[in-house]
Amino acid sequence: MKGIKPVPRSLSGWTMFIFGILALVMGILGITSPDTLLSLINFQIIDPSTRAAGDYTLVFITASSMASLNMGAYYVLASLVDFKAFYMWTVPFRVLTFTVFTLAISRGIAPSGFFGVALWELIGALLTGAALLWERRSNSGAG
Repeated sequence: MKGIKPVPRSLSGWTMFIFGILALVMGILGITSPDTLLSLINFQIIDPSTRAAGDYTLVFITASSMASLNMGAYYVLASLVDFKAFYMWTVPFRVLTFTVFTLAISRGIAPSGFFGVALWELIGALLTGAALLWERRSNSGAG
């Protein structure tokens, strides 16, 4: 495909690429081995035979893992075409994700182990935002 390079062309592209690969891997892991994914974020593992009727935890894990896989693909593809507008769009929404996830923990909706996911989003947003700012400043001084 025209415009796609085998590796990212910018620091901000690399932040998106790495985040995208991690999201892809976590998505695949959640689809193929939900218990492994849950254990990584310190969630209690419940034997499927003891789940109550109407417990859709595994359905939710499958859906969120598929979303993670898709998001990872979008991030990787955006990084390979250096789609900086997309990078900028992700920064505030990743900060929002951090905020919502952290509030869920503080309200007792999610266990404290979920903070790792929230922190992953915040660190990724800050790194991408900082890289974009650095690139903008570097490019404005070049002319």
